[in-house]
Amino acid sequence: MDFVSYAIEGNDFKAAGAASRAIKEHLKRIGADADAIRRTMIAAYEAEMNVVIHADRGRLEASLSDRAVNVNVIDEGPGIPDIRRAMKEGFSTATSEARALGFGAGMGLPNIQRNSDRLRVSSRVGEARASASLSCSSRPPLPTSSSSPSTPRPSAASTAIVA
Repeated sequence: MDFVSYAIEGNDFKAAGAASRAIKEHLKRIGADADAIRRTMIAAYEAEMNVVIHADRGRLEASLSDRAVNVNVIDEGPGIPDIRRAMKEGFSTATSEARALGFGAGMGLPNIQRNSDRLRVSSRVGEARASASLSCSSRPPLPTSSSSPSTPRPSAASTAIVA
């Protein structure tokens, strides 16, 4: 199992995506399943972009093997007042600047959930900290209509978060 960690700066759209690209390349080097790489890349990129769009800064940490990936993203930002609402497709609190760049369509958290075996999101408004943790394995994702944000999906990997 390999461990990696990447700093993410809020509002740095030029560097956005660097952490998720690095994870993709790492997974390719160690021979991970192509579908798990694709799903991990989508979920990690969406989580990374949430930090860029909504937070002051954050960190993407991952444990990686050819069988399982666990990603934990912790940011320092305003927090998510209503996680259940934020999980709905189309809901967004992105700035006009982010929207002008083509981001902020309200698909970030739903895309993370759709491409993860397990997703846990926690946030405390006023403490300027939010945390999202996801797992991806080589198993195909379950349809999102059959799960809720707190319902774990079968996975070879496990996830726990503390925020």
